Amino acid sequence: MHQLTLAEIARGLADKKFSSEELTKVLLARIAQLDPQLNSFISLTEDLALQQAKAADVRRANGESGALLGAPIAHKDLFCTLGIRTSCGSKMLDNFKAPYDATVVAKLAAAGAVTLGKTNMDEFAMGSANESSYYGAVKNPWNLEHVPGGSSGGSAAAVAARLLPAATATDTGGSIRQPAAFTNLTGLKPTYGRVSRWGMIAYASSLDQGGPLARTAEDCAILLQGMAGFDPKDSTSIDEPVPDYSASLNGSLQGLRIGVPKEYFSAGLDPRIAELIHNSVKELEKLGAVVKEISLPNMQHAIPAYYVIAPAEASSNLSRFDGVRFGYRCENPKDLTDLYKRSRGEGFGPEVQRRIMVGAYALSAGYYDAYYLKAQKIRRLVKNDFMAAFNEVDIILGPTTPNPAWKLGAKNSDPVAAYLEDVYTITANLAGLPGLSMPAGFVDGLPVGVQLLAPYFQEGRLLNVAHQYQLNTDWHTRTPTGF
Repeated sequence: MHQLTLAEIARGLADKKFSSEELTKVLLARIAQLDPQLNSFISLTEDLALQQAKAADVRRANGESGALLGAPIAHKDLFCTLGIRTSCGSKMLDNFKAPYDATVVAKLAAAGAVTLGKTNMDEFAMGSANESSYYGAVKNPWNLEHVPGGSSGGSAAAVAARLLPAATATDTGGSIRQPAAFTNLTGLKPTYGRVSRWGMIAYASSLDQGGPLARTAEDCAILLQGMAGFDPKDSTSIDEPVPDYSASLNGSLQGLRIGVPKEYFSAGLDPRIAELIHNSVKELEKLGAVVKEISLPNMQHAIPAYYVIAPAEASSNLSRFDGVRFGYRCENPKDLTDLYKRSRGEGFGPEVQRRIMVGAYALSAGYYDAYYLKAQKIRRLVKNDFMAAFNEVDIILGPTTPNPAWKLGAKNSDPVAAYLEDVYTITANLAGLPGLSMPAGFVDGLPVGVQLLAPYFQEGRLLNVAHQYQLNTDWHTRTPTGF
């Protein structure tokens, strides 16, 4: 049962081959057995899961149907869940139980999805390796000595290890797509505003976006269908109709114009990954796509711009965690200043403190124009590059990451080296575009992803291309040894 995809689970439940309760019990037992070596979960919600599974079985018995009705999933631990710890991977929120459900959680619960637990993540979603979590690093099921990517590494590792078929995740600079690439999954970052951020604990509000992580494009379409839609509670949510993502999966790729930016194939890209990307281009050409070289001239400025904007927004967003109203509070503070200093100094980890400091500096008097304002101007140039490119092509294709997953601890002493691993993913966040990573092969036994980018609200196009590619390749079907 654990090898079934979301689509196969939906068919099995509809055909009464098994019940949601039976499936949930199998997966909970599998998590108990295998997760200690992965550390992909922060909290398990067995009682809630069995309660939701039984309710889903009753709904099906009463004639209801739906792709997510009775399907087991997990939530990244920054989606608020009523009465359940929502830690954001931080000591600061280790004791925080959310008093409400995030919109994404509520929508998926209404669709009948079964929540198995909350997955591990980089603290406050800050990181590319899932090593900054207060609850310890997550291991990559393809090689337990390597990182699974971040910040959604817990969701990625759990799905890749077949502990569950799909999970929610979030992407601020690549945190869905990069872990998908590192663990042989399909991960989709929707257009900014497509999925509600209400109840999703913020890192950088103008960049954060929730999305699905699963093994196939078909499963991502099913999960995104349940997540997407306008939310009046979220001021950045866009009132745009949600298409039927599954219905567009089987469209022909004949005449599809694919742009491959020349800037992607620089000295920083592992040549073995470059070869796999070229192979995936050839595969899509066989399906009728037309490929042309394009240019994104301002891509070189994206990383410095991102690492000014994101920390600046983080320093503002994280100021609410002060030891006063909720979250961690230091012991016996002498006065208010001591309460603030020690609560934040003890509650936040080193990576979060580093980014708060960078952000506060960039926003300070005298430096705002030199750093933050300039970064926002670069952001506009990056967006303009994409708008010009999409006048010529329908999607943009390239590597998701410049290298395969690195060893645990390998970049801990050099944070900038880890930041540079986001070079291909952060531009989509700066521009607010949808992006998808799908499996494209292996290097030294470690998975590699190919990234697709599309114009605003063209998630269906990305899913269509990925699905057609997956019908003609088998990379996404490979399972890590031992799982």
